[in-house]
Amino acid sequence: MRRHGSVVGVLLAALLVLPAAAAVKPRVVLVLPFDTSALDRDSLWMSEGVAQLVSLGLAQHPAFIQLDRARLRTVGRPEVWGEAAVLQAMKALRADAVVWGSIVQQGSEIVVEPKLLEARSGGAPETTKLEPVTVPEGEFLARAATLPVAYARTMKVALTPAETRRIEKAAQPTKSLKAFELFARAEMAVQRGGQEGNEAAVDLLSRAIEADPNFVVAQYTLGVVHQALGNRWKAAAQFRASTQLDPQYPEPFKALGDLFLAAPRRLFDQAVEAYQKAIDLRPFYADAHVGLGDARAAKGEVDAAITAYQKALTYDPVNPRVHMSLGKIYYAEKNLYYESVNAYRKAIELDPVSVVAGT
Repeated sequence: MRRHGSVVGVLLAALLVLPAAAAVKPRVVLVLPFDTSALDRDSLWMSEGVAQLVSLGLAQHPAFIQLDRARLRTVGRPEVWGEAAVLQAMKALRADAVVWGSIVQQGSEIVVEPKLLEARSGGAPETTKLEPVTVPEGEFLARAATLPVAYARTMKVALTPAETRRIEKAAQPTKSLKAFELFARAEMAVQRGGQEGNEAAVDLLSRAIEADPNFVVAQYTLGVVHQALGNRWKAAAQFRASTQLDPQYPEPFKALGDLFLAAPRRLFDQAVEAYQKAIDLRPFYADAHVGLGDARAAKGEVDAAITAYQKALTYDPVNPRVHMSLGKIYYAEKNLYYESVNAYRKAIELDPVSVVAGT
């Protein structure tokens, strides 16, 4: 009984200290590449480009939990995301909403036709067509950057002026269209996966950074790809470069925490510091809370780890990694076998492929 009481106390404490952002009911959103099949070959990168801008913008608000597109491996990735494929992905991944659409050519202008598929309680999902965005030549970044706010408002998420500015700023990560095109092509290569795709992404991202050395998102992404290739030191260098270019960007701090946590020299204190910095910058950054929980668990701080995991679940209840971590700590440290089984079962239900691969 004392063990149960201890865990309950930890969970109650976690709920009491949650910031105001937790009051926002999160919505599970899947952002898909837009259909560019009507464009010429040189413009196909806009498919991923629009998706990346929307994703960067929505990441700034706690109302949106973005599903990792890697989870689409369970349903496949068609060449073109038509309505039937979008609906299948929504149901398979249990998303509340799917961001998608098409991009067409009209004379000398590009027109982005955004769509939103939303789940409805007790009824079939409904598609909403947002106002098309006309993009004159040379204005892709400025016009496409308006989409995240448009999607947020279509989903009836109230935005303060400060939140609107933050989303719009994040959706314009560079002023160089050439740098952004290279970045989008790199993301397409990453989505293909494998050694060849990652190596192609390194080349494209390096060229994007040459075009705009202040392109922080590209600097950080290059670090992510180096990490995937096993180039730990190059990854760390890119993450540190990102933090120096923009100390307010939380992703590279979280990534440094991951590197510290996996280091052979057991750099757990440095990992805690890095994760905490990411959380300070974005309190609803669920993956940073998970990392903090893992670092606390590695240090033997079991109750603090559980608190971090529970905060992560508050911001992202469909994150399989959190449930896996809770299952491990309940079993190994608390002897709470029933709770452990439930946590593992939830993780497998959310993403069976990654959970099996990680065990």
